[in-house]
Formats: sequence, C-alpha cells, structure tokens
Amino acid sequence: MQMRRSLLCSLFTVLLFTITPGPVPSASQESLIYITRINDTVTPGTAAYIDRAVETAESNQARAVIIMLDTPGGLVSSTLDIVKIINASRVPVITYVTPRGAISASAGTFILLSGHLAAMAPGTTCGAAMPVRVSSLGKYQAADEKTINIMTEHMKSIAQQRNRPADLAGSFVSDNLSLSNRDAFNRGIIDIEASDLNDLIAMLNGRKVQIVDGEMVLQTANANFQNLNMNLKESLIHGISNPMLAMLLILLGLYGLIFAFHSPGFLLPEILGSICLILGLYGIGLFEINLTAGLLIILGLALLIAEAHTPTWGILGVGGIASIILGIVLFPVEPLLPFSWWSSFRTMALGIGVIGAGLLLIILRGVWKLRRSAPVHGEHELNQQSGIVMQDLNPRGLVQVQGEIWRASAEDEHTIPRGSPVKIIKKQGLELKVEEVKPKDK
Repeated sequence: MQMRRSLLCSLFTVLLFTITPGPVPSASQESLIYITRINDTVTPGTAAYIDRAVETAESNQARAVIIMLDTPGGLVSSTLDIVKIINASRVPVITYVTPRGAISASAGTFILLSGHLAAMAPGTTCGAAMPVRVSSLGKYQAADEKTINIMTEHMKSIAQQRNRPADLAGSFVSDNLSLSNRDAFNRGIIDIEASDLNDLIAMLNGRKVQIVDGEMVLQTANANFQNLNMNLKESLIHGISNPMLAMLLILLGLYGLIFAFHSPGFLLPEILGSICLILGLYGIGLFEINLTAGLLIILGLALLIAEAHTPTWGILGVGGIASIILGIVLFPVEPLLPFSWWSSFRTMALGIGVIGAGLLLIILRGVWKLRRSAPVHGEHELNQQSGIVMQDLNPRGLVQVQGEIWRASAEDEHTIPRGSPVKIIKKQGLELKVEEVKPKDK
C-alpha cells in the first residue's frame, strides 16, 4: 500500500512537470519598451538609474530602452558613465529630446549622440557643449584648451561610432554650436524627427541598429510601454550629488554642529547637523571639487566662530562671509555644467552670504546691548530683596531668596525664627546679611 502511494506521487510529480511550461519569455516581455527620463542635471544618481534600466531591459528581453532627454548638462564622470552603459547595452537604446521646447545641452548632447538611434521633437535644441571653468575672480568662461580638445575628440569618437558627422559633432564642443531639431536632422546628427512618443515608436519599427551583439531589426509595432522611474536610492544619490545641494548640506551641517557646541543638550542640532554633514561630504565625493575653495569655506567658518567668541565689531565676521562666498563660487569643477547653472549657483552663494551677514548683524547687536547693560551679578545683586528664613538664624542659618537657598546671618545678631520674612541688607561673598521684616514694615 505504501509502495503504491509512493508510485502514484512520483507519477503525479512527473506529470506536473510535463504539463507545466518552462520559464520562457512572455509576449508582454518580448514586446516591452522601457521609458526612462533625464529631466535635469546629470548626476551619479542618473547614471545608476540608466544602468538599472538597461539591466532590467536585458533581463526581460525588452525590445528597446528610450531615454527622454530634457537636460541643461551635468557632471562629466556621470555623463561618460552613461555613454559607456549605452555602448555596452545588448538592447537598443534610443535617445529622444522631448517634449517640445526641451533642450539637450552640454552633457545632454553627449548622451543624445551616444544613442543607437537619436531623435528630437519639434521645437527642441541640442549642442552648446563647450566645457566651462571658473576663474580665480569667480567669473565663468571657456575651459582651457587641453580640456576643450579632449572633449571635442571624445564627441567626435561617439559620433563616428554611430555613423554621424564627426566634425560637426566636434563643433558642439569646440565652437559651442547649437542646432534645432530640423537642422540636426538635415545635417545627420539625429536619425528621426518625431512629434511625440507614439510617432517615435511608429518610426522605429523596422529600422536596423548596431548593438554589441551585432545588427538587429527593431520590431516596435504593438509594443507595450513601461515607465521606469528612479527608485529611492537613485533619487537620494541624484539629489545629494548635485553640487548646489551638497554645498547647502555641508553648510547646514557645520552651522548645526556649531550651534550644538554652543548649546549642548538639545540633541536635535547635533543629530541633524551630523546627518547633513555626512550627506554633504558623500555628495561632494561624487563630483570634482576645488581644494582651495574647500579651504576658503573652512577659513570663513573659523572666522565667524572667532567673531562670535571674541567680538571685533565685524572685522572677522566680514572676512569670514567673504571667504565663504568665494569658496562656494569656486567649489565645483565640472566643465559640462552650462553657464545658466553656474549663474544660479553664484546666486545661491550670494544668498548664503546675505544670510551670513544677517546672522553677523544679530550677533553684533547682541554684543552691543550686552556691553551697554549694567552687570546683573555682583555684591549688590540681591540688595533689598525679600526672603524667608528656612533655618533659624541664631545668628546664622539659611534663607530662601528668589528660589535659591543662601547662608545668612542676622545684621543685629539677634535670633530670627524659621518662617520669618527678611530683607537682604548686603551680600558678603557667599553669605547674606539680613534683617527681620517687622509687621509694621510690611
């Protein structure tokens, strides 16, 4: 009986595996196209996002990944990482500047040209990829010739790989060339002009693309779209690796810790300051920075601390604020961020300077009031104050004055019983001289 039961179980198991289909790709996976978006500054978070999208598309045997671009530029290392990810992809990656009015400038142009197929919507623009640097006076200008040359050649290399006009592509960097969607299409920089996503999908169908594994024909008819957004980790990295936010986090962290050192015990400034400082330091580790600028910021904070401890009527404070502003302006060294971004960054630096100046004025005003006010502690601070005898004065004992217990003695050396009201005559060191308040004196 037991043997028969075992045999039936074995036959059932074999039958189950026979009729159960194996792990073949579903039709929805085979016709799937992933949609990703780069809508602002290109950062390490952006690169991690695109890398995950490509890996997901390869795992699910998707037909393509579309990167929808609307970016003013970004960080060099992150841009080059995205170019490498696209080049190594086993799934076609289509770069598409959209919606109408969007731009794909600076770092965005490198990403646009790296796509297996490149497309633009009407009313869009690409180009303006000349590297930028910040001078010692805080002015923004074209980078040095060496940087321009190497980025020009790299842009040409990307264009050649996709059979696009290399010299024209190099002009995006060397001459800061910009092209509209129509000019880019007519001159061979992009492959497709598409009014919207549906139009683009229709135009992609049947086109040949060259990927790592060889040539393939795109089959996008009746494809299913799936939007792939940044996850929490990628969004966090994207935010804190933006030089503007990273700089703000560091300053908030330092100010929080300074406040905590002055007023320990609250815990909130210590915790928030430490978190902001750690996130800010992690963020600046993701892009290139100017060491001199970092030292200027540290010097500025040191001068502000010195002003708070040894007031010099603003001399150290003004120097500290100027040092912080100059340090912030010179802090990031990222040639593929556009002039417009640098302008907003400079505005942020000036805003921080204004806030710092306001804090300095508050400190100076407090110091001025403190120096003008009469001393509140001394030999006469308790004169004529009232108290209650807590321990018989015979002639010495204890009295309570303003909620504090003091040693005291009767001025006339008579005994004053416990509970009697007294008046402070004078203070001698840590002992008070008092006299009893008679009922007629009340």
